[in-house]
Amino acid sequence: MSKRVLIVDDDPDIVEAEKLILESRGYHVDSATDGESGLAKAMDSKPDLIILDVMMTTMDEGIRVAQQLRRQPGLKHVPIIITTAIGQVTSLRFSPDDEILPVDAFVEKPVKPSHLISVAEALMGGN
Repeated sequence: MSKRVLIVDDDPDIVEAEKLILESRGYHVDSATDGESGLAKAMDSKPDLIILDVMMTTMDEGIRVAQQLRRQPGLKHVPIIITTAIGQVTSLRFSPDDEILPVDAFVEKPVKPSHLISVAEALMGGN
């Protein structure tokens, strides 16, 4: 059975590009366009990986969703990749050591396909 990836991003072009990249490697991909529906889909589908945008309906929606995911018993150990262009819009920089943003990896937008695959496979232990 292929591993499940949930993409939570409000940009349909980004979702489609990431979905194509991941599906080409055999992953089953689902998506949500905002934090609320992303959290609901994560709780329902129990993905093996979540790819989460920071800036959606608010500048920090992805941060709040990551924090909520880490409080859910069935999801708190699911790896989370943050994809963001926030560094291009603000002077903010993130690090996996930041306690405010409990995620496993950061990928700057625009996402390079080979980088996304290598980070995803490292976090999930391959396909």
